[in-house]
Parts: sequence; C-alpha cells; structure tokens
Amino acid sequence: MAGGKARRFGSDKAHVRYNGWRLIDLVSDRLAVQCDALVVCGRTEPDFECLPDLPEAGLGPLGGLNAALQYANDNRFSHVLSAGVDAPNLPANLAETLSGEGAAIVRSQPVVGLWPVALADDLAAFIADGGRALYRFADHVSARQIAFDPPLLNVNRPEDLPSKA
Repeated sequence: MAGGKARRFGSDKAHVRYNGWRLIDLVSDRLAVQCDALVVCGRTEPDFECLPDLPEAGLGPLGGLNAALQYANDNRFSHVLSAGVDAPNLPANLAETLSGEGAAIVRSQPVVGLWPVALADDLAAFIADGGRALYRFADHVSARQIAFDPPLLNVNRPEDLPSKA
C-alpha cells in the first residue's frame, strides 16, 4: 500500500532511500518472495502492477486493502499479504508468521496483515457503512494481533529511519 500523502514525512516515502534502496523496492522485494502476485495499491508506480483504491481514493489503508482483496478474489487467490511502503524491515517469513485461522495483523502496524479473500465482501460493506479505520475493521473480523520482536519499522518521519540497518 503506497497511497498515503506522507504529510508527516514531508516527501514521497516510497522513493526515499534506505540502505541504498527505495522503500517501495525493499517492501516489494520482501513481499514478492512470499506471494504469487504483487500489486501496488493507491498510486501509479512504473514497473509495478498498480490498483486504484476502492471504491475511491482518500479512504486510507482500507481503500488499498479493499482493492487488493477484490483483485485477489478476481484472480482466485486465497489471501492478501499486505504491507505499507513504510515497513522496510519485513521478515522473510511474514506470511508464515501471520498464517492461521482468519485474518492477522501486526500489533503495532495493522497495515501489515494477512487477510483471507473471503473477507472481500465484508470489507466492501464495512466501507459502504462508513467504516474508515483499519483497526476497527480488524476488530470487526476478529483479526489476530501478532507482535514482532524486534518491532517492524514504521517510517512516518525522516528520523524514523535508522542510520544503519
């Protein structure tokens, strides 16, 4: 998910370099080895398959997740493994760690999650009823919350990027 405005960061986070790599490339590389397909939600990005947020832009992570779940449903995938462009230290076993019954999110970063495609209609209805918070949707579907140690990075400000990784 890469559709945020990055107001707190001050520039486009997706293209910020961390250890020589753009954040979007780090996240996509970490996810690509764990998934059968990779899409970027919420923006147009060269060299990636991109989806607009659904049902419209401006819904935050829920719009991106809704687009991803609809795409996964249309393409007969079983789950969506989601992450924001601002989580560059995703583990290589993220999908495995989050797997289990129902949905799962990372406790400190609900944008990072594993979502069964069976939730696509639930999310569309949640948004149609005015839902806008990812944590509220996660609670609505009883998503398990998984903690990571060390915690995943959440890059919201330039100072959130460690100088060395």
